[in-house]
Amino acid sequence: MYGIARPLLFRLDPERAHALAFTALEAAWRSGLNPLLSGRRRAFPVQAFGLTFPNPVGLAAGLDKNGAHVDALLALGFGFVEVGTVTPKPQAGNPKPRMFRLPRHRAIVNRLGFNNDGVDALVANVGRARRRGGLLGINIGKNKDTPNEDAARDYLHCLERLYPLADYLTVNISSPNTAGLRELQEEQALRRLVGTLREAQERLGARHGRRVPMLVKMAPDLSDEDIEAAARVLSDLQVDGVIATNTTVSRIAVQEDPRARETGGLSGAPLMDKSTAVLRMLRTRLPESIPLVGVGGILSGADAVKKMAAGASLVQVYTGLIYRGPELIGECVDAIRRRKEAPSRGNLPPSPA
Repeated sequence: MYGIARPLLFRLDPERAHALAFTALEAAWRSGLNPLLSGRRRAFPVQAFGLTFPNPVGLAAGLDKNGAHVDALLALGFGFVEVGTVTPKPQAGNPKPRMFRLPRHRAIVNRLGFNNDGVDALVANVGRARRRGGLLGINIGKNKDTPNEDAARDYLHCLERLYPLADYLTVNISSPNTAGLRELQEEQALRRLVGTLREAQERLGARHGRRVPMLVKMAPDLSDEDIEAAARVLSDLQVDGVIATNTTVSRIAVQEDPRARETGGLSGAPLMDKSTAVLRMLRTRLPESIPLVGVGGILSGADAVKKMAAGASLVQVYTGLIYRGPELIGECVDAIRRRKEAPSRGNLPPSPA
């Protein structure tokens, strides 16, 4: 069904297509037609961060900025959906146009810039959701006009507002589309910010009588030394998990494409090798008690298996959903199940070098 709609959607501006697709998705969910889009939900429970995920395939943050479509997205068959990035105050994001398709490369460049309606709007939206059939993650960030030295204030505000509503929370310090944000990944800045948030997480857990896991989302453009430093900090502070990775500012894989000159983060197939290399490096440097979520470049079940082979406990898709449609979800679940149930590793695809 998506194969019929995609050529029509790809004739539209990406943001207009995005809005139209959500309108159709909501209509399908409310009329009970979602199974026609995605088939039946694949059950393959996975334990991570102290939670049980119905299956290991989730939606990455960025598609549903305001948590307005949680039920419709879960009904596609995801084991979990991550909404946001949300900031304390509403913000419009960067000027349009700010999303660009690179169809030959099955990729997207975006410079959205944390456009969202603010944390209060997301709280209202998520509060109305039924949330059947999967878990909810909420991705938090800072407003663009908040200086980095005050960033903790923004993250704390979102953490406190959203703690009662989330199954897990993600600290986004890796988007390339908010000026200076990635500086928060530097070792000392990371230690200060995540340390402050970890203390708040423990206080909130005691207050609410439940512990909500907190993950940190990293960039794919860090040097090996920066990855090692970040791993030390995240290990020392005992974060619950790490998401690897956000989009990349590199254009090496698409440099001949006219859209490669657009600023912003590149996602999709060209990100696969780069993000998986960071995932693998983090897995070798973090204790097994800190699970990893692999995201970046998954456009097939085989791609999802490569993320798992590199050390992921869960995977997320975004651009792959846009290019492949909801059938990608079940394909990834089935591929991961086959990998898990294979009698020996000799039957698995070789891990990337």
